[in-house]
Amino acid sequence: MAKIKGAVVVNTERCKGCDLCVVACPTKVLSLHKEVNNRGYHYSYMQNPDECIGCANCGYVCPEGCITVYKVKTDE
Repeated sequence: MAKIKGAVVVNTERCKGCDLCVVACPTKVLSLHKEVNNRGYHYSYMQNPDECIGCANCGYVCPEGCITVYKVKTDE
């Protein structure tokens, strides 16, 4: 049976580090990076990429629209 694997791509320069995506993630994939972007914000990134299920909750709650979620079917 095919399994869905997700991948989150964050536009790090647009991200303001509001933390809404981190809170919305049911599998605790996202976290705020210790480094800052050019605007001085801690941006979100995939800390645990293997746990992503592609639910897109992070993309729905992002007020800046800087998150894109991809879903890939895998045969595991």
